[in-house]
Amino acid sequence: MSSSESLNHTYLWATGSSAKTIAPGDLVAGRYLAIAPQLWRDTQPNRPPQVPKPLTGDVIPYLRLYPHSLHVPGVYGICQSTPESTPILLLNNIPVNTKGKLYPTILEAWSQATPLRQVYWIWQLLELWTPLSELGVAASLLVADNLRVEGWRVRLQELYTEGDETVQRSLAALTSGKAENTSVGSTTLIQAPVKATLAELGVSWTSWFRSAKTAVASRLEEIFQQLQAEKPSLEAIATALNQLLLEQAAQQPLRITVAGATDIGPQHKHNEDSCFPTATDLPSPDSPLSDPLVAHLTVVCDGIGGHDGGEVASQLAVQSIKLQIRGMLAELAEDPELMTPELVKDQLAAIIRVANNLIAARNDEQERESRRRMGTTLVMALQLPQIVNTPTGSGNAHELYIANVGDSRAYWLTPRYCQQLTIDDDVVTREVRMGRSLLSEALLREDAGALTQAVGTKDAELLRPTVQRFILEEDGLLLLCSDGLSDNDRVEEIWASFTPDVLRGKLTVEAAVQSLIDLANQHNGHDNTSVVLSEYGVSPQYPVVLNFGELPTGKLEPETKTLETEFAQVAQSQEAEEAAARAAQEPRDRTLIPRRLNTRLALMLVAMAVFLSAVAGVVAWRTLDSQGYEQLRNRLFPAEVEESPEILSPES
Repeated sequence: MSSSESLNHTYLWATGSSAKTIAPGDLVAGRYLAIAPQLWRDTQPNRPPQVPKPLTGDVIPYLRLYPHSLHVPGVYGICQSTPESTPILLLNNIPVNTKGKLYPTILEAWSQATPLRQVYWIWQLLELWTPLSELGVAASLLVADNLRVEGWRVRLQELYTEGDETVQRSLAALTSGKAENTSVGSTTLIQAPVKATLAELGVSWTSWFRSAKTAVASRLEEIFQQLQAEKPSLEAIATALNQLLLEQAAQQPLRITVAGATDIGPQHKHNEDSCFPTATDLPSPDSPLSDPLVAHLTVVCDGIGGHDGGEVASQLAVQSIKLQIRGMLAELAEDPELMTPELVKDQLAAIIRVANNLIAARNDEQERESRRRMGTTLVMALQLPQIVNTPTGSGNAHELYIANVGDSRAYWLTPRYCQQLTIDDDVVTREVRMGRSLLSEALLREDAGALTQAVGTKDAELLRPTVQRFILEEDGLLLLCSDGLSDNDRVEEIWASFTPDVLRGKLTVEAAVQSLIDLANQHNGHDNTSVVLSEYGVSPQYPVVLNFGELPTGKLEPETKTLETEFAQVAQSQEAEEAAARAAQEPRDRTLIPRRLNTRLALMLVAMAVFLSAVAGVVAWRTLDSQGYEQLRNRLFPAEVEESPEILSPES
């Protein structure tokens, strides 16, 4: 179950025309309280909801799209206002915050988004096009009010088929040239159902492109023209959009701080978990980075098969993954051509299958059969250090790939939200995505948590790893953990207690990892626990001169093991070697002023020039852009000001 479902499961979206007639304040079926148009709250969440039998055609797309629950809501149940009325379909995992307020539509948030975020939103919509098209609900992407945004991610309010009245009104507005400001309710309906096309998708994006930030507007216009071609190529459009996305991401800095640990727990004699990195893999603060792999790769594995089985499987998986990723990064450093997301996903899936066969072969050697076969869950994250050329230079493309098998999880944490990025490979997921059961029903099964696949138990041909790509475009924490921590929604309960402190530098990543393990032992305690926490920083961090030259006293970066990328290390090493070679070839300095003094004088002059220009720049900035000045000041001194509220829809 996703974090949104577990925390906000009482907030529901009521679909259909009959739901629109229910006024806020009304109580439906004795339990559902309408708090806003179509936004309801279940006042009896401990009671199972009514379930449609058989599962109807309007329900099936939601179930099939369960693997996309980061973006798509799920079906909670149905209800009837009266015994004779049409059943109302109720959705959960909807785009609301913890206070029951809808997140803003993409149009409401568009003007305040950075160029990178604007492109990232469009990329996510384009990624949803194919799976939604296959189920006949791609028209859901054409209704602007249906597209909500929670920070970096796009979320759909509900699913629409091409023949739905709301979609027909929206398409009529688009084709009549009124897409920007036309009220859906006042538009003449298209008489016949219309199948959504890429061209119509492009038309629905027209107003966004016209108001896009200057840095991306012209390139988005080119992509818009591609969408309007007679036979648009989805592959070509995706390639162009991906190039723009990576170029924008590469212009941001990227700081990575990581820590990990595994613990046996209070009830076990053996630890079947393994993870990377741990304290032994990390350098001390005063020593150089000994293994650049820890800057890019994090892994958590939870072994299956008991002592001398599960622990062997998890260790084999971690070691195999490390070895193969090291080779992959070496090849990447030698080849300047960018790898496409599809190619990277295929390669990571192949790497996991190699690890699978390594464990499977050990099972065969030991003649392990059926339930005695050892295996392991796996969740891994790879920050792929592809270098992208940009108008201002070159930089890391900020790609983050996450792969998982089993029920070890990945979460993205910021001070504003906790987002579960992975879906468990268990019976619940199987039943829902196969369209056989609603989530609420599947969770009641005795075997609900039983795994449907793991690494090493079967031949690799039967293994289906899930691999996703994300872009690091905001400061946040990536948490990988085994179910020793994630069981009973512990992450959703405690994320807010440590995330802001880590991101503000008040709590080290190492200390946060240990706190999470302690909490897992105290409140779960039934299993081993592994935690790997990565802090990703993309916002500018540098000393800014304030108050007539007084430097801020608060530390700008936490005093933890901040890891530079392998390429930065190599570049620094090469620069040092070249400088030493030049120094060896230079003749002795014969000027009257000693060379060391020359250097000091030059440094003093440079420092004074930087100081004076910084003062002038900040004063000018403060005068011309007071809002931007205050935003950066609040970022540097978060304890001195209140945190700015989340952008919400007008209803809030």
